[in-house]
Amino acid sequence: MTMQIGNSKWSSAIPAVLVSLLLSSLFSFAAHGAELRGTVSDPLGAVVPHAEVTLLRDNTALAQTTSNDLGEFAFLSLSTGRYRVRAMAPGFAEQESPDVYVGGEKAPHIVLPLKIGTVTQQVGVSATGTPALDSQVGASIAVIRDVTLSEKLDVHEALRVVPGIQVLQTGPRGGTTDLFVRGGNPDANKVSLDGISVNDIGGRVEFGNLSSTGIDQVEVLRGPNSVLYGADALASVVSLTTRQGTTRLPELTYSIDGGNFRTKRQEVSIGGAHGQLDYFSDFSRLDTGNGEPNSAFHNGTYAGNFGWSPSSSTQARFTLRRSATALGLPNALDLYGIADDSFQKEQDTYYGITAQNQTTERWHNLLRYGATRLRFQFDNPSPTGEAFDPFGSGANFLGNQITLRGANGFVTSGRAILDFAGVYPSLFDSQSNRNFIYTQSDYRFNCHLSGLFAFRYGKESGFTRFAGTKTPTDRDNFSYIAQLAGNLWDRLYATGGVGIEDNAIFGVEPTPRVSLAYYLARLRSTGFLNGTKLRFNYGTGIKEPAIFDESTSLFVLLSQLPNGPQLTSQFHVKPIGAERSRSFDFGADEIAWNGRARLGLTLFHNEFGDQIEFVDASVLPQLGVPPAVAAATPFGASVNSGAYRAMGAEAELEWDLGHGITARGSYTYLDAVVQRSFASSALSPAFNPNFPTIPIGTSTPLVGGRPFRRAPHSGDFLIGFIRPSFTLSLNGTLVGRRDDSTHLTDPFFGNTMLLPNRNLDAAYQKIDLNGSLRINSGVELYTSLENILNQHYDAAFGFPSLPFTFRAGMKLTLGGESWKIH
Repeated sequence: MTMQIGNSKWSSAIPAVLVSLLLSSLFSFAAHGAELRGTVSDPLGAVVPHAEVTLLRDNTALAQTTSNDLGEFAFLSLSTGRYRVRAMAPGFAEQESPDVYVGGEKAPHIVLPLKIGTVTQQVGVSATGTPALDSQVGASIAVIRDVTLSEKLDVHEALRVVPGIQVLQTGPRGGTTDLFVRGGNPDANKVSLDGISVNDIGGRVEFGNLSSTGIDQVEVLRGPNSVLYGADALASVVSLTTRQGTTRLPELTYSIDGGNFRTKRQEVSIGGAHGQLDYFSDFSRLDTGNGEPNSAFHNGTYAGNFGWSPSSSTQARFTLRRSATALGLPNALDLYGIADDSFQKEQDTYYGITAQNQTTERWHNLLRYGATRLRFQFDNPSPTGEAFDPFGSGANFLGNQITLRGANGFVTSGRAILDFAGVYPSLFDSQSNRNFIYTQSDYRFNCHLSGLFAFRYGKESGFTRFAGTKTPTDRDNFSYIAQLAGNLWDRLYATGGVGIEDNAIFGVEPTPRVSLAYYLARLRSTGFLNGTKLRFNYGTGIKEPAIFDESTSLFVLLSQLPNGPQLTSQFHVKPIGAERSRSFDFGADEIAWNGRARLGLTLFHNEFGDQIEFVDASVLPQLGVPPAVAAATPFGASVNSGAYRAMGAEAELEWDLGHGITARGSYTYLDAVVQRSFASSALSPAFNPNFPTIPIGTSTPLVGGRPFRRAPHSGDFLIGFIRPSFTLSLNGTLVGRRDDSTHLTDPFFGNTMLLPNRNLDAAYQKIDLNGSLRINSGVELYTSLENILNQHYDAAFGFPSLPFTFRAGMKLTLGGESWKIH
C-alpha cells in the first residue's frame, strides 16, 4: 500500500529528523567499559539518599553500592549484557527495575522510584505519553497484570475489576462484548496494543475475540484523551502490552486444560533474552461448545514480541498479533425458544515496528509504524422458524411461543419474527485496513518541567458489503500533539496539552486536556494516615464516523444523486461531523495504615454530544435540513443529532492484610440520561396494547430515559492469597438492573412482544474462583471456576450467559530461570 503524507514540508521533516537521530545512534556504541547509572526517588520524585542499591543479573547479585546525597548511584566497568537493579531504604518497600541492556558509549540511566508500604504503585503511559508513576498524575488510571490477568482467558474478564467499567457480553463466551466506561458508548474507547490501534474504523472493538494470550499488562485511563490518541478516545483509553522475553536461557512453557461444555485449551510459549536481543512467542487455541445449540466458539491466537538493543540508548522492537475466531450465533434463545443457524468468522492482525532513542539524558525520540487488518464474515444460510405470511407480501419466520418476564415486573406472551423475508443465504462481510506513522519527541527541560511534541499520519481504508452492495471508504488523517507536564514543590503535578485532529471526514478539531494532582501533605511511611492526594481532570474527546455512518450521511447520499451536487452546493450541506465528549472529574486518594491501604473517591460528569443517529427523512426538517434535501433521501440519513450525559461516583478500596492476603473492591454509581434524540424510537415511541399508557423505545432509548444496558449501580471485589507455591483468588462482579428493549416484532408487525424499557434487565452477581499449585519449578496445576453460584442470568436481555463453568489443567515450564548458568 502506498502512503502519501501530503505536501506539508514541516510535517514530513519531523519523521525525517527523528529517523536520522535514531539511525545515527545505531553506530555510536562501543563494546567495553560499559556503565549503569541511576537515581533512587520516592513516589513523588524527590531523591532518596543513602539507599542500598544492588546490581542483579539472572537473579544473581553482582555488586552493591549506596546512593549519594543526590540519590544517584553508578556501577562501572561492566561487561555488555542485561542487568537490573534493586533498591531499598528505611521507610520504603523494596523495589526492582526492569531489565536494561548495558553496552555502548552512553550509560543507561535508571530512575527507580521506591514506594511507601505495599499498596499498588504502577508506572503507566496512557495519561502522559511517557512513563510516569500513578502517584504523580491526576488521571484515573488502573494497571492490571500478574495473577489478575493470567487467571483469565479473555482481557475483558480482567477489566471487570476496574471502577467505572461495566463489561457486557451478549450470550456465552465469544459473544459480542461491550465496554461501557463511565456511561460512554461501546465505540467510545481507544484501544491500543503495543501502541497499535485495535479499533475498527469508527471506534468499535470486539472484546469477545481478545484473549489474554501473550498480554503482560493492561492499562486503563478513565476519561477522554484525544490529545495523545486522536479520534475514538471519547470515554477512555485501554492500552495492552505484549509480554517480553527476559531470561538468558530460553523459557519454554506448555499448558493444557479442559472443562465442561466440551471446553479444551492449549497454549505454548517460548521467550528469552540474549545480549542485544530479546524474543517472545505465544500461541493458544480455545475450543468450547458453550452449552447452547449452535453456539460453539473457536479462538486461535498468536502473539510475538522481538526486540533489539544495538546500544544502551537505542532500541528497536517488532510486535505481531494474529487471531482467528469462529462463532455460532443462535440469536436470543430466551426470546425465540429456538436456535438460529447463523455463524460468523473473524480474522484480526496487528503488527508494528517501534524505534526509540535516548538521544541525550534529557531528550528522547520515538518513531513507530503500525498496521491493523480486520476481516469479518457473517452468514445466515437459511431462515429458521415457522413460515408465516399474513399479508401475502412474503413469508417471515417465527420463533416458538414464549413468555417474557422483565425485571420490572411486566410480562408478555406470544411469538416474534426470528428471520424476515428475503434472499438466503444472507451474507455480510467487512474489511478494515489501518496504517499509521507516529513520531514523538519529548524533552525534560529541568527536574520540574518536560514537554512532548508528536505527529501522527493515518491511512484508513475498508468496506462493508451486504446483499452484494459494497460501501467503501478511504481516509487520510493527521494529528498534531503538544503537551507540557511539570511539578512544583514535589506536591503539585500538572499535565496540559492540546491535540489538533485533521480528519478526512469531519475536518479540523482541537481537543484540549488538563490534569492536576495535589498532595495536602508529603507522603510519609509512618502513622495511620500517610498522604492525601486531590485530583482534577478536564478533557474533550472526539470520535470519527463508522463506514455505515459515512455512507448514509446526507453529504454522501446527495453525492450519489444526479442533482445531488447542486443541492449540496445550494444548501451548503457538509460531511458528517465528529461525535464529541466533554468530561470533568474530581477525586481524592488516601494512603493509610503504613502504606498498606488506599481509599479512593471520584466524582465525574460527562457530556456526550453530536452523537450520530439515523433519522427518518420526515424528521430531517426538524433538524433544519431543507425540505428539498430531506425529500432527496428515500429513507433518511445519519446525522449528528443525539446527546446524553453521564455523571456519577466511584469509590474503591485496596488493602494489604499481610501474610500474602490482599483485598480490593469498588462501587460505581451512574446517573445517565438521554437529553436529545431524533431517532424514530425516541420521537415515535411504540405502545404495547397490553400496557397502553407506557411509551417504549423499540431500538433506542427515549428522551429522558437511561441509555440501554448501563446499570446505575455496579461493583466488584477481589480477594487474593499469594504464596510462593500457591495462589487463590475470589473475585466477583455485581451489576444492578438496567434499561433495555426486547427489540421484537410480532407476527403482524405489531408491538405485543415489547416490554417497558425501565429496569428490564435483571440484576446479577458473577462470582469466580481461581487457584494454582506449583509442584516444582517445572510443574504447576491450576483451576478456574466461573459463576460458582450457578446463577442463570442474561447480561443482555434474551441472551443467556454461561452458568457454572470449570476448567482444570497443568502448566509445564522448561528452562528459563530454573536452569543454572555457569
